[in-house]
Amino acid sequence: MPKVTLLNQTGSQVGDIELSDTVFGIEPNTSVLHDAVVMQQASLRQGTHKTKGRSEVRGGGRKPWRQKGTGRARQGSIRSPQWVGGGVVFGPTPRSYSYKLPKKVRRLAIKSALSSKVKDSDLIVLDNLAFDEIKTKAMKEVLESLLVENKAVVVTADYDETVALSARNLPNVTFLTADSVNVLDVLKHDKLIITKDAVDKVEEVLA
Repeated sequence: MPKVTLLNQTGSQVGDIELSDTVFGIEPNTSVLHDAVVMQQASLRQGTHKTKGRSEVRGGGRKPWRQKGTGRARQGSIRSPQWVGGGVVFGPTPRSYSYKLPKKVRRLAIKSALSSKVKDSDLIVLDNLAFDEIKTKAMKEVLESLLVENKAVVVTADYDETVALSARNLPNVTFLTADSVNVLDVLKHDKLIITKDAVDKVEEVLA
């Protein structure tokens, strides 16, 4: 079982914690990770793009000139696709890009993401994370104590408003609860900071 150092908010070691082999100790499956990231990014797309087809462009109801005798090519409407200002052929229309992977694949992907953090020594486990008041400075001091300089995702067992709002204004920090941990957020941040209670909750769901 992988063992990592257990730290407190000041960055001091308070012990060790053994992590589940089936959640934090598997060999990361890069193919599944890629599929999961693409799925999440596709689901985040708004899909509100829209162009007007020939029937939707205003005007063009009258034939611009007679069929024969002008020496020019025959035209039926100034809103045909070949005209400037005409309709667009096969242009994009509003749609949803979201789709789902099989449940077993999604579970393997999140396990692979968590295991990759352990493998790269980018997982930081805290015995507890709590503040007396909502203060961005308090969260910043915790990150400095943990020597976190780049992007980090902070995970607690349950929603803690004080922690969530203290982290909200830090541009490189994302707050998540244990039940909303996902592949995209884990991989796009350099460090994963998770409380001991959140580890237990994640292992309970994924083990």
